Amino acid sequence: MKQSVLIVAGCLLVAGVRAQVSSRLQTAFRQFEADPQLKHAISALYVIDAKTGEVVFDKNAQAGLAPASTQKIITSVTAFELLGKGYQFKTYIGYDIGVSSGELPGNLYIEGFGDPTFGSWRWKTTTGDIVLKKITDILKQNGVQRIKGDIWFDDMRLGLQPVPDGWIWQDIGNYYGAGCWGLNWNENQYNLVLRAGDVKDYPTEIITTKPVLTEYEISNRIRTGAAGSGDNAYIYYAPYSNRGFATGTIPAGEKNFTIAGSLPHPAKEFARTLASQLKKENITFSNRLKFYTDSVFASKGVRKATLIFDSIMSPSFDTINYWFLQKSINLYGEAFLRQVGWVNSYDGSTKNGVEVVKNFWKQKGLDEDELNISDGSGLSPQNRVTAHAQVEILKYARNQPWFQSFYNALPEYNNMKMKSGTIKDVKAFCGYHKAKDGKEYIFSFLVNNYNGPASALVNKMYTVLNVLK
Repeated sequence: MKQSVLIVAGCLLVAGVRAQVSSRLQTAFRQFEADPQLKHAISALYVIDAKTGEVVFDKNAQAGLAPASTQKIITSVTAFELLGKGYQFKTYIGYDIGVSSGELPGNLYIEGFGDPTFGSWRWKTTTGDIVLKKITDILKQNGVQRIKGDIWFDDMRLGLQPVPDGWIWQDIGNYYGAGCWGLNWNENQYNLVLRAGDVKDYPTEIITTKPVLTEYEISNRIRTGAAGSGDNAYIYYAPYSNRGFATGTIPAGEKNFTIAGSLPHPAKEFARTLASQLKKENITFSNRLKFYTDSVFASKGVRKATLIFDSIMSPSFDTINYWFLQKSINLYGEAFLRQVGWVNSYDGSTKNGVEVVKNFWKQKGLDEDELNISDGSGLSPQNRVTAHAQVEILKYARNQPWFQSFYNALPEYNNMKMKSGTIKDVKAFCGYHKAKDGKEYIFSFLVNNYNGPASALVNKMYTVLNVLK
């Protein structure tokens, strides 16, 4: 009987602690919503006990709100399940006629399957120099000294449209709005280096681009802002285009100011660097570089590899996912989304990837309308996700064998393991927290259409989340 009494007392104590946290959250959230910065906003907060799944707090958890980059946890968890922790992207080096006396009589093919790390600086094994060396080493190991035919670049294995529908014009020319092609290169980024004058509102000067882009024209409309005003410049450049412009301001007095843009056609930048590397390695070729996308736009046919020399492998998925969540790299999210679509049905379009994600979670019991998504990264303002869905997905992840890799990849804000999200007038956090008393929580906190500075709102959101500590 004593043991039964102790068990009952323990249960009552736990229930009492949960009730206290719920009450304190209710008070904190009420104060949060009453703040003038939230006058025209809608907010959702959903908190559960991580071990029992019991609801600790629920306000607007079924409202579909823009999640911004907290949507990345949905893409990440789905990809862990459908691709696997050790999954690797492949880029094939192929040909169509066998090598004879040091000559490749036919064509060389570089077939991309959407590897977002191809040429990335984040790993020693993926840098541009290393990738180029791997390709030339493969050719040398197979006796290729001369390429008589063309070099074909399959840059549309995942579709012709690199940018998800719903991304806005202001984003897609800048590094965080880089699209996802079959062949990506250097995370599809370049740097625009500018010089500003010392007087406000004067024109600025483009010093160079890194790497040097020879086939693209940028009309510079960027002006000089106040000293210390920061980067307020935007590049407007459409995919596949060779002409764009830049506008906005950079601080006065800056002599070497860098903003990052997205490559309009990354396969062409990769092809240029590969051609240069082949010449350095004394591998001669026809100097004809052909792209699948160019042929499709011109309504011409393409040639395809019938044989494979070798492939270049990406780092494992869990390693890529670490940077995806830590640095919130939108390109990685779109690559993951397209890859789950490709693996599922050989359709690497964004649309198919979205359907695969929604169907997966529908099979797990989520209402598919809770994931009204348009992309894999959360950059689109069209996305609508419920706080309930995010918490259910985080709860699901907690019970999977790969969970520790996922958990370790989450950034830490406010001494809590959680993913943040930010787009215009949207701020969000979702993740896990273990309190001082040992209680563990899973939460999602979404705010849409707030006013005023984001920094002030974040501090107010932290005040609410601090109740969980």
